[in-house]
Formats: sequence, C-alpha cells, structure tokens
Amino acid sequence: MRKFVAFIGKLLLITVLSAVVLDIAYTAVFLKSTQRNKIQHVLTAKDKNFDVLFMGSSRTQNHMVAKVFNDKGIKSFNFGMSGSKLDETALLLKLMLENKYQIKNIILDVDLNLNSNSYSDGVRAMYMPYLHTSKTIQQHYQKIPEYNKLFYIPFYRYIENDAKIGFREMFFSLVNKKTNALNNDGFYALRHDGKNMSYDLSEYSPKRNWAYEEIKSLCQKNNINLIAIATPMCQGSDSDAYFNRIKSVYPEVYNYENKVTEDRYFSSCGHLNEKGATVFTTIILNDFIQHKFN
Repeated sequence: MRKFVAFIGKLLLITVLSAVVLDIAYTAVFLKSTQRNKIQHVLTAKDKNFDVLFMGSSRTQNHMVAKVFNDKGIKSFNFGMSGSKLDETALLLKLMLENKYQIKNIILDVDLNLNSNSYSDGVRAMYMPYLHTSKTIQQHYQKIPEYNKLFYIPFYRYIENDAKIGFREMFFSLVNKKTNALNNDGFYALRHDGKNMSYDLSEYSPKRNWAYEEIKSLCQKNNINLIAIATPMCQGSDSDAYFNRIKSVYPEVYNYENKVTEDRYFSSCGHLNEKGATVFTTIILNDFIQHKFN
C-alpha cells in the first residue's frame, strides 16, 4: 500500500512540475512574440502616437480602411478584432494607456455590441498568456468566476483555451510566423460580394453597457476624443428599429446604418466588402475633417 501511495505521490508531483514548466515555457514564447495578433502589437509596439484609432469588432476590422485616413496625413490604425465585444475592447484600451499610447481620437463601433454585456471567449483567450505579467489584465478579469483557476493552476489557462493559445499557436509564435492581423494598418478586406444578404435584428434591444461606460470614462480621463458610431447594414436587414433605439440609450452614437446600402458593397449583410469599406471610410473621413464629431 505504501508503495502505491508513494507512486501516486510521485505521479502527482511529476504532473504538477510538468504543468509549471509548460506554463513558464509557453508564457515565455508568447511574451517574445510580436506579429501574431493586435494584443501582442499593443504590448510590444514602439510606435504609440496616433491621430485616430479605430476600435471594435469585425465590423471595425472589416469596415475601417486606415489607409484612407493615413493618405490624408491623419495617422491611423485599425485595432478592430473579429469577435471582440466591448469588454475586450475596453481591456485593449487599458493596455494602450498602460503602455503610454498617445491617442487623440478613437472611432469606436458599438452598434451590435450594445445588445448585451457579454464577452468573447475567443478574444478573451488571447489575453491569457499575459495574465501573470500584466496587472491591468489581472485587475480586468479578477472578478470572473474562473479567475482563480486561470491564475493559480499552472498551465490551466492554456489547456482551457487550447484552440486559441494551445500548442499550434505557441509553435507559430516560437518560429515568429506572421499572420495578416497587422497588414494594411490593421484593416482586413473582405473580397466577395453579396452572401447571406439578410439579418434579423427584431429580437435585439440596445441597453446600457458597462464596458462602453468604462471606455467613455477612460477616454475622458485621458483627454481622448471618443467618437461612437453604428456602421452600415445591408438593405435586407430588419435593423432600423434597433439602430434607432440606440439613440434613446446613448444619444451620442452617430448612426451610419444607412449611409452605404447597395448590395454590391457588402460581403454579407453585416459586413462591407473592400469596395464598401472604402466608400464608408471616405464618408467618415469627410465628416471627421469637417469637424462633425466635435
């Protein structure tokens, strides 16, 4: 019996030590990686001065062509992340401020994310490699139910989020394999036209969003001009009522839902293709230059 207990003890010890070693090794790789996603870019970039940053979900990533602004001498970058909710966007802004970013204006797409106070599992996972090294990330997530497991159990956060930060992502980070996340100043162009050209928002209802409130507060404290917008939907969407109700919750949101409507400008009902994104960004640029957001 003693031998069996000793064997189990040794097995547990080896398991714990292995988890500790793997946790340290994975974290070390991710800390040195700079080219895989926009979170890494924020944590490691040396160029931190911007006239305009675009932030939000895929409806920012696919809609805002930073080059249109940059070509006019307005230094810009698109920090939109596919799947991101306002919770993850708020954390990204916190990291920017922690890392001494100088930002004059933020154009933030809020529209569909005002439907709930939810979060994105996939985007949250990409913050997890830095949980032990960033006080800002720790403070942001310390109240979530699984925080203690993620923080205190060695390697747990990598196992739990294997699809996003598992062995495959660790290996690509180790060999410094670049993604397209930072190409085109952060803008990701959708090429095809007109698929899934309907979208039912009749069950959606905009509501107060704590992460958006936090973003507003951060911008106010740091003298950043926050421009909250709603971006275009296709003609086949049942969305007018939802977008009109946004004004009753947050009157400051600029509604661009119907500024680009032709199907030829859409990749899907909720996402502009490259042509549509260029048209839309030009509209935003003209309004920005004409000080309509002041």
